[in-house]
Amino acid sequence: MFNPLVQSFEDITLPELEDKINELQRKYFMTSNPQVHEQISSLLDMYIAEAHGRRAVSMQKDMDNSQSGLDKLINVS
Repeated sequence: MFNPLVQSFEDITLPELEDKINELQRKYFMTSNPQVHEQISSLLDMYIAEAHGRRAVSMQKDMDNSQSGLDKLINVS
């Protein structure tokens, strides 16, 4: 998805992404305009997808690190 109002996600940390998601959710429920709901919803989808992607990468790195540590502990000969 592309939205001209969204800058690159590269400069935003995960906590900042979560703050932005919370802010957008709050604004979504504050308005009753369907067009605004649509725009905020698309922004929310973009931010949530980015946050999920970052969490998945982080979890994969953690799993890789924990598995590599176990390889050194188990010696099958």
